[in-house]
Amino acid sequence: MHPRSQPRSRTVRSLWAGAVATVGLVVALIPGAGNAGAADNPYERGPAPSTSSIEAARGSYAVSQTSVSSLSVTGFGGGTIYYPTSTADGTFGAVAISPGFTATQSSIAWLGPRLASQGFVIFTIDTNTTLDQPASRGDQLLAALDYLTQRSSVRTRIDASRLGVMGHSMGGGGTLEAAKDRTSLQAAIPLTGWNTDKTWPEVRTPTLIVGADGDTIAPVATHSEPFYNSLPASLDKAYLELNGATHLTPNSSNTTIAKYSVSWLKRFVDNDTRYEQFLCPLPRPSLTIEEYRGNCPHTS
Repeated sequence: MHPRSQPRSRTVRSLWAGAVATVGLVVALIPGAGNAGAADNPYERGPAPSTSSIEAARGSYAVSQTSVSSLSVTGFGGGTIYYPTSTADGTFGAVAISPGFTATQSSIAWLGPRLASQGFVIFTIDTNTTLDQPASRGDQLLAALDYLTQRSSVRTRIDASRLGVMGHSMGGGGTLEAAKDRTSLQAAIPLTGWNTDKTWPEVRTPTLIVGADGDTIAPVATHSEPFYNSLPASLDKAYLELNGATHLTPNSSNTTIAKYSVSWLKRFVDNDTRYEQFLCPLPRPSLTIEEYRGNCPHTS
C-alpha cells in the first residue's frame, strides 16, 4: 500500500461525511422536508394524533379569543372568536357554531377553546334573536363565516377555502341548511339537530350527524336518523348516537363529542388523513356510544 493512501482515504471519508451532514442540515431547515405527509398535505397542523390527544381537554395550540359585538356585524348576532395564538404554522381552517332555540353562545362556548387548541379558528355565534328558526340560523352561520374570512381581526390567519359549520338543536338544523346552501363547505356537524325538513339529498359536504339516545326534544327516530339516511349514499357521512345522553348533552363539555368532532374536522377541513384511524374502521358501541354508522374508507 502506498504510504499516503490511508490518510487520503480518511480525507475522502471526512469530506463525504461533511457533505452528508450539510445535506441533512439543509433538509432539516426546509419546512416539511423529509416529511412526506407534510409535503403531500400542506394543511396538516399539529403533531401526529393519538387517542389521548383527541380526547384531551386542550390540544397542542395555545388559544386566544376576541369578542365580536352584534353592533359591528350584519346578518348574525356577534359572538366570540377562538384562535391559535401562534402564526408559525401559517393559516388555519375555520368553523362557525350556532346555539339552539332560546339559547346564546354561552351554551356552546366550551367547544371554542377545545377545538381551537387543536388547530382551528372557531367562531361561536349569537343569533339575531334566540327564537330564530333553522333556516335563519343556517344563513347566519354563513354570514358569520363571511365576516370571519373577510372583515374579522383574524382573517389573515384563516384559509377561506377550508371552512365548516356546527350547531346545536335548531343550530344543528341550521348546520344542514348552511351545508345545503353552500356546497363548498368542507365539513358539517349537527349536534342533536332539530329541523322540520327531514331530507337532505342536496348536501355535498361531509357530514357527521350526532344524536342522543335519550333525546325527547329532537328524538333520533324523527330527526338525526332521517337526516343521516337522506344524505347521498356517495357522500362521506357518519351517524354518532351518544349513549346515556339527552338533547342538552352538547351544551356541556363532552369528550365523545369533542373526540369525533376534532377527528371529522381534521379529516375533512384539513384533509388530514392521520385522523382517519379514529373514524375508520367504524367506532364500536361503548359506554358513551350507542351506535355509529358511516361509510368507510372516506374518499373526500
